[in-house]
Amino acid sequence: MAFSSFKTIGEVLKEFQVTYTEANFVSEIAFTIPDYFREDLELMMRDAVINNSEFAICENLIYSVIKEVWKTYRSKFILWGHQSLNYNRDLSGYPEYILAQRSPLGKVVFDKPYFILVAAKQDDFVTGWAQCLAEMIASQKLHEKDEIVIFGIVSNGDVWQFGKLEANKFTKNIIFYTIYELDKLFAIVNFVFQQCESQLNNLVAA
Repeated sequence: MAFSSFKTIGEVLKEFQVTYTEANFVSEIAFTIPDYFREDLELMMRDAVINNSEFAICENLIYSVIKEVWKTYRSKFILWGHQSLNYNRDLSGYPEYILAQRSPLGKVVFDKPYFILVAAKQDDFVTGWAQCLAEMIASQKLHEKDEIVIFGIVSNGDVWQFGKLEANKFTKNIIFYTIYELDKLFAIVNFVFQQCESQLNNLVAA
């Protein structure tokens, strides 16, 4: 069963015996957004067709934001797009984006642990979270380490929702964020990246 076969988050929770909860766990860590990014985003939102498909949403909105933050953390992480993630036949597919540890063997090596899974959905957040949580569970099983916190992001380009998987507990952030509050959105994404960096540092030190 591919990730996309799951249609509701309840389906995934029941299948893999994960507990669901809601809380506001994200914080804002200020991120300096370059002027060129603001100008380009404004131009694209004004003059381009940027949300007519999930592929367009990925390329024009989601990837643009995540890539800009990733640049700060690129010495430790690689941001993979549409990379195969396969645990078994029930948990396999191609997440839109995965933030993974940068392999000591080089940037072309897809190396675990995987810290962030991103799903893009054209206004279907129910299916989006079902798919994203299944991807997060696959990542966790591939790690064979329950102590790694895995983050999930589901977005339609405009609205961004966040969640995290700790052991067998999934927490969805109650508050969502929008691309129209760009500084706040970047601050949240930066927080998630910083959490991943902290975890990676702890794993290396262990």
